[in-house]
Amino acid sequence: MSNPYLNFIGGRWVPARSGRTFFNTNPATGEMLGEFPASGPEDVADAVEAARIAYRSWRLVPAPKRAEILYRAGEIIRDRKEELARAMTREMGKTLAETRGDVQEGIDMAYLAAGEGRRLYGVTTPSEMPNKWAMSARVPIGVVGAITPWNFPFAIPSWKLMPALVAGNTAVFKPAGDTPEMAWHFARVFEEAGLPSGVLNLVFGSGSQVGDPIVAHPGIQVISFTGSTEVGLAINAQAGRLGKRVSLEMGGKNAVIVLDDADLALATDAIVWSAFGTTGQRCTACSRVLVHERVHDDLAQRVAERAKALRLGDGLDPATEVGPLVNGRQVETVERYVAIGRAEGALTAGGERATQGALGRGHFYRPTVFADVRADARVAVEEIFGPVLAMVKVKSLEEAVEINNASMYGLSSALFTRDVNRAFQAMRDLETGIVYVNHGTTGAETHLPFGGTRGTGNGHREAGHTMLDPFTEWKSIYVDFSGHLQRAQIDNN
Repeated sequence: MSNPYLNFIGGRWVPARSGRTFFNTNPATGEMLGEFPASGPEDVADAVEAARIAYRSWRLVPAPKRAEILYRAGEIIRDRKEELARAMTREMGKTLAETRGDVQEGIDMAYLAAGEGRRLYGVTTPSEMPNKWAMSARVPIGVVGAITPWNFPFAIPSWKLMPALVAGNTAVFKPAGDTPEMAWHFARVFEEAGLPSGVLNLVFGSGSQVGDPIVAHPGIQVISFTGSTEVGLAINAQAGRLGKRVSLEMGGKNAVIVLDDADLALATDAIVWSAFGTTGQRCTACSRVLVHERVHDDLAQRVAERAKALRLGDGLDPATEVGPLVNGRQVETVERYVAIGRAEGALTAGGERATQGALGRGHFYRPTVFADVRADARVAVEEIFGPVLAMVKVKSLEEAVEINNASMYGLSSALFTRDVNRAFQAMRDLETGIVYVNHGTTGAETHLPFGGTRGTGNGHREAGHTMLDPFTEWKSIYVDFSGHLQRAQIDNN
């Protein structure tokens, strides 16, 4: 049987020009899942040319008609939700409950973005001159380069590509090498939904061979990237020199603040889910708890007991609560930080690989909790992207907010309290793009903007009512029906 996994360029499924391939494996079992094109700059060039040609006609398709294709894509994704969720669990490891949620975000975004096809609101405003009309309108920019990570391999492409397409742009899509199959499914959905050839192009391959050429290609006007802060800032520097629009969603070091009046049972539930859901491999994961000194020991004990009891395993097993890390490199990173953390706090749970039985075939690490950690400790400051939690004592809400805001990241924060006054104080003072009250740091909904401050982002937001901002330009339009020359500012004095 021939390899079904190919690049999608100009409406055709094609191998890499070089003929090279790479393999995709299951992080829970080591099973080989498929062989994908290891593409290069020449494949990127083909994809950009296809997108550039398609843009000429796609931008002229009425936006409500573009939206109809997104609606159809949403219906297809909905019908295949379970199939897609199971494929995602095999590919990146998180539990079926979580991959179903990931696919559901794709459904939600399809409907939300499609709704913009009948809005795409501009603004009309009175002119300062008589018999003159003034208005502004959103217009597409051109070809979008979308570079996405492996932890949400269906949701994040949806956040980027669906708004870009409904606005009238075309796209070149580079998925993460650890989750190529979900990108293949994504492109197939849009092919089936009737997206014209060349509007969406999919190119598999590495960051150096595909990602860098996308950033550098003069035919791409917009770069939308989600990944590490280090890579994102490098992209920003290169694309900025080329005058490109850049939207970045990068790292996080998210804190849950627990005050002394909090419901500790509720806080424990939320912390365990936020810290160890997706095996800690979320940009919104809770990786530090800033807890009032009067309840620190009680909360630390509760969280450690729950962490120890979490069941590790293949995400396809309904009993599994924590799946594997995505690859061996992530396990090694977690091991390095745990070694550092042993000198920075009290290890109360985890701290080792899980290798017994079937777990030995995959990339498993036990959920790990450090208590009584200094606020400036490395495990409390640096992004780990794994199942490691640091608990830090604080004396007040004000101290907790100060520690939270001192982070180089600013994506998500949360507060547990029964005091409405302190809740509103925190909502005002926490300098993160997302704030939760009496909830963990994860759980964003698609109809609100998603993104962060400082080292987490560069000012753009994904999803919500801001979804079109990275992918559209504003055009101001004046219509003078006075019949004679009117010089604004000169004649209006």
